[in-house]
Amino acid sequence: MLLAAGRGERLRPLTDRIPKPLVEVGGKPLVVWHLERLVAAGFEEIVLNVSHLADAIVERLGDGGRFGTSLRYSHEAQPLETAGGIARALALLGEQPFLLVNSDIYCEVDFAALAAVTLGERLAHLVLVPNPPHRPEGDFSLTQGRVGNAGEPRYTYAGVAVLSPRLVAAVGPGEKAPLAPLLREAAGRRLISGELYTGLWQDVGTTERLRELELTLASRK
Repeated sequence: MLLAAGRGERLRPLTDRIPKPLVEVGGKPLVVWHLERLVAAGFEEIVLNVSHLADAIVERLGDGGRFGTSLRYSHEAQPLETAGGIARALALLGEQPFLLVNSDIYCEVDFAALAAVTLGERLAHLVLVPNPPHRPEGDFSLTQGRVGNAGEPRYTYAGVAVLSPRLVAAVGPGEKAPLAPLLREAAGRRLISGELYTGLWQDVGTTERLRELELTLASRK
């Protein structure tokens, strides 16, 4: 599942006319970078939740055929936040664990390796990154592959995870709910594993970070 329903408030006025997932960097929309990597990793079915400027996203991406995958859309009249969006999309996602990717990040995480993750009784497996300047305190601790709420070292959630649908079982379809409290509660019960990713990752939540990423990608050419 690609999370693509956000308003992108901190990227305004750009996102007044362009949905955040279609903001371009390095010559293509953020969401297309993800789609291409997901297809290369073998993902044949991808669900996107859409809300703000949803028609523009659907028109640009279509049914996914030209990317080599099948795209389905979960429409939200108003953005339901992350957990709410996932809960609404469960009818499309099914009952098995799935890969979740925020569309407003750039990353080169190995999606194929994540596809091989088996959760068992765990509710999630998170990809964490070294804390960026805008989030020096991090989100979670990581000790021997176990994600916790306390302790050191602490890292930032990358916006990439393997999730069990059971994580959002208490969220009703159409209910607005954030994901972070559910992750913290599950981490407190020792039901989340994780891994540290140290490759290129960038949250593109502001124009400054978008510009920084553009310069990074340009320097590779």
